[in-house]
Amino acid sequence: MFVSYKWLQDYVDLSGITPTELAEKITKSGIEVEGVEVLNEGIRGVVVGHVLEREQHPNADKLNKCLVDIGEGEPVQIICGAANVDKGQKVAVATVGAVLPGNFKIKKAKLRGEESNGMICSLQELGIESKLIAKEYSEGIYVFHQDAEVGTDAIDLLHRDDQVLELGLTPNRSDCLSMLGVAYEVAAVLGREVKLPETEFAESNEKASDYIRVDIEATEDNPLYIAKMIKNVKIMPSPLWMQGRLMASGIRPHNNVVDITNYILLEYGQPLHAFDYDRLGSKQILVRRAKDGEIIQTLDEAKRELTSDHLLITNGQEPVALAGVMGGLDSEVQSDTKTVLLESAYFKGATVRKASKDHNLRSEASARFEKGVDPNRVRAAAERAAHLLAKYADGEVLAGSVEANTLKVEPTVVSVTLEKINRVLGLELEIKEVVDIFSRLQFETSTDNNTIIVTVPTRRGDITIEEDLIEEVARLFGYDNLKSTLPIGSATPGHLTAYQNKRRIVRRFLEGAGLNQAITYSLTSGLKATQFALENREPIRLAMPMSEDHSTLRLSIVPQLLSVLKYNSARQNENLAMYEIGDVFLSQGTDELPEQHEHLGGAITGLWHSQPWQGEKKPVDFFVVKGILEGLFAKLGLEKAIEFRQAEKEGMHPGRTAEIYLSGSSIGFVGQTHPTVEKEYDLKETYVFELSLKAILEAEVEPLHYQSIPRYPSITRDIALVVDKDKAAGELESIIIDAGGALLKEVHVFDLYEGDRMEAGKKSIAFSLKYFDPERTLTDEEVVKAHDKVLHAVKVKAGAVLRG
Repeated sequence: MFVSYKWLQDYVDLSGITPTELAEKITKSGIEVEGVEVLNEGIRGVVVGHVLEREQHPNADKLNKCLVDIGEGEPVQIICGAANVDKGQKVAVATVGAVLPGNFKIKKAKLRGEESNGMICSLQELGIESKLIAKEYSEGIYVFHQDAEVGTDAIDLLHRDDQVLELGLTPNRSDCLSMLGVAYEVAAVLGREVKLPETEFAESNEKASDYIRVDIEATEDNPLYIAKMIKNVKIMPSPLWMQGRLMASGIRPHNNVVDITNYILLEYGQPLHAFDYDRLGSKQILVRRAKDGEIIQTLDEAKRELTSDHLLITNGQEPVALAGVMGGLDSEVQSDTKTVLLESAYFKGATVRKASKDHNLRSEASARFEKGVDPNRVRAAAERAAHLLAKYADGEVLAGSVEANTLKVEPTVVSVTLEKINRVLGLELEIKEVVDIFSRLQFETSTDNNTIIVTVPTRRGDITIEEDLIEEVARLFGYDNLKSTLPIGSATPGHLTAYQNKRRIVRRFLEGAGLNQAITYSLTSGLKATQFALENREPIRLAMPMSEDHSTLRLSIVPQLLSVLKYNSARQNENLAMYEIGDVFLSQGTDELPEQHEHLGGAITGLWHSQPWQGEKKPVDFFVVKGILEGLFAKLGLEKAIEFRQAEKEGMHPGRTAEIYLSGSSIGFVGQTHPTVEKEYDLKETYVFELSLKAILEAEVEPLHYQSIPRYPSITRDIALVVDKDKAAGELESIIIDAGGALLKEVHVFDLYEGDRMEAGKKSIAFSLKYFDPERTLTDEEVVKAHDKVLHAVKVKAGAVLRG
């Protein structure tokens, strides 16, 4: 809702309150003001000028040479390119030295050899949006009424010397979708009175009932319809002040009759519609539901097919308006209209919303009907519109109104105790203070001991229960004035459990390593349910599955991740790294609920590292994935308890798969998927892993110990051991670590040889061993002694021989 500060002053005394201060007070009362727009910001030096002469520019076909009186002595020459500029017009002139929006400064200039001392302005050049400008001035300059005084401020005359507050209304505060509604709110905040608009007018001797009859078939959708007749209207532009207010509120001016209906919509929040009585085609208004397939041509010239869900205004036979949404084209007010039938009605919000949605016609009127209009303003809005039509369209208002009324409206009565108000708000208000707050809101109140009985006006349909009254007290008392209190009683501060915290560590580490999280269904097909399972159990099938592809609870995450890779790879996303943390379901028998175990799964394919500029490409391989897991285990403090052992698993490559053990117990696997599986999923070389996350995160971890950086040198020994081909390097490494004692600090493999110089069935594995003591420098004798123990151990326990 856009609220003009100058317009608001018609209803509430705002003296001593600037627009910015008012915006802050409204925001603190519970309605957010999203911004305050200064309409004439940055504009100066624009005056009303009188075009005394106009002639064709001697050197340009599309330019005009104008002699303009700007109220400063001698007339000035201005070159203007507008096609509609002409002699005798009163126009907006930006004088030399003036500033227009965008900090555009006007200077003396020569255009095609002719001097120009200023600029004759269009409304767009004065900062008004094109969509808000009347069609006759959408192109070319703006022309004032002949009464405009030369030399006066054109911006003030256009009523742009204003500031507009933009209210961010929640759906329950539809009462503030009108200037009067905002006025009541502001008056309550400031503790001032509301001045209602003038509605008096003289009626003619003729009766409206002699010209029109109103019948309603759909009384539930339209319980109240009021028609007023205005004769001998003169269609002309509405007053500049009204046009300015409409444009400030985001509505384009049309003519005085249409502008008055829009003005009342903004002022009262009550949509009106004006029909050209002579084009109506009958003396009857019949409100009914549309027939299925019935057609209406609306004001936007679109033909719309209706259903029985839509409410129509008809002339007894033909539709003339889609109730609450848009009028019909045939009965619209035009330049030759003489007699106006004015409609003011109360339509059911749900019915209007249905029509608005079905036809994609979201209008200012439909928005208000949808949220609810004040039923007690329907008649007042019609009287106010008749007053303005008599004043600004020279209309003769016929006596009385024609009404069809089955509406029964009773104001809501809500009671609340003073004790509850103070208890909820943490205050110690007296009953007089609470009654005063309701009086500022213009709510009628009565008291019964400490109970306050409030009669809520119909304009505030959002207040129905005692909590609503407490909210009104809180916001008018001032949220800033509410006391700060601490909770009473014992409370446990929220925090993550150790398991939850470690799970976050896992996510952050894997995402930092370059993997993206996937979330897949826990349901899969019966065929895929048991693939890659860490623990073989009977799969659990749903009693009533929606499809065979989602019929069985999964025992492994890997099949779904492979499907994710397949989906992305088919769309030319070839370098993929995915992980998922999710549950698998293990059967405990037919009459028992399954166990849910949280697993961590991953799948990687394509290039792991690519630097095209340097020509570097590294496809993912077993050691990339193993390295990611080793980094994760190190992050969790488990690296010393983890062991990788070569394994064979169904669906996995027989030579590139390892089972992972934690403190001697199997917790998962890592490796390349079998080529047949890769072919099935249409994937390139793909590596996967799956781990029991529960086992990892619940494992006991030794406290973190820090070691100082060694001050003394280390001694490195390299050994190449000839062993049987089936001997695992990990087994040798364990033997070396056990035998090396306290002085051996690091062991790692750095070479493998299986060439033709090695005897059949043998291979050579080279290890690098680092010895040091953090407290002193080691002697060769001490290193030799420890190293001999290592050589003896690998010979005895693994049958290893030093390679010559």
